[in-house]
Amino acid sequence: MRTTRALICTSDSHTVKGGIGPRESLTLGHEAVGVVHAVGDEVRDFRPGDRVLAGAITPDWGDRATQNGFPSQSGGPLGGFKFANSKDGVFADYFHVNDADANLAKIPDTVSDEAAVYCADMLSTGFMGAEKGMIPIGGTVAVLALGPVGLMAVAGARLCGAGLVIGVESVPARQKLARSYGADEIVDFTSENVDERILELTRCQGVDTAIEALGADPTFQTAVRITKPGGTVSNIGYFGEGEFVRIPRLEWGVGMADKTIATGLCPGGRLRMERLLRLLETQRVDPSPMTTHEFSFDDMERAFEVSDKKLEDVVKVLITF
Repeated sequence: MRTTRALICTSDSHTVKGGIGPRESLTLGHEAVGVVHAVGDEVRDFRPGDRVLAGAITPDWGDRATQNGFPSQSGGPLGGFKFANSKDGVFADYFHVNDADANLAKIPDTVSDEAAVYCADMLSTGFMGAEKGMIPIGGTVAVLALGPVGLMAVAGARLCGAGLVIGVESVPARQKLARSYGADEIVDFTSENVDERILELTRCQGVDTAIEALGADPTFQTAVRITKPGGTVSNIGYFGEGEFVRIPRLEWGVGMADKTIATGLCPGGRLRMERLLRLLETQRVDPSPMTTHEFSFDDMERAFEVSDKKLEDVVKVLITF
């Protein structure tokens, strides 16, 4: 593929720091759209010139884990996450996509590259948080941390039929975006007790679903505490440091509170990407307001610095090629 647009992800920073283990000197990046430049002999459904989206996760579709229903884990734990981990990523003029017929999707004419690129990871991961959260129609949901993935978890919770969506965030710009995506209430952890406020909002019951979208031990513990017995903690955060993640023993019902902890890696595959693009095509959701900064490929070092250090109230950085 010839890259036309890409996004910088916090997990790029985690990858550089060895979040999922030692890595070779590989090109970074896993969120991109572009134009098909050349195809191998076995590619049947795509031709040079097609405008396409590549999922951040590109499984080997013949793998046993894939056949068992977990394509993101093909080839071992997190094995579907190939870009920048086992092969060069997308921050380049051109990049390679394995199993193209299964891992690419054509972008509808009415969907811009700037919007479509969010389907590679942010929509897919955020919506997965809602999907794995088993949200009942009219149920209560708390999303902890409203970065791009958390914001899309808010949108996903609303699409899944949540009756009350609570966002936990301190940054005003992200609070405002969360409300635009469907958050009914915002809890600012710097000025109020999160546990107490959420219990108040849920009439002392706790939420049906807590979506951890940060990847931090304290946030995970909060998610367990605020989830009602029988509810689900849906983890989509990337825990990039530390040896252990702790579970509050009593709030976990000493292990017997019927609280489910669901985890997952951003789903990949053509069908998933086509479904997400359909949501953009039918205007069910518009991720483009999350783009707060735009840089050319030549300014990648500055772009990465802004994203990595969370400068200038950044939410998401778009790279143009």
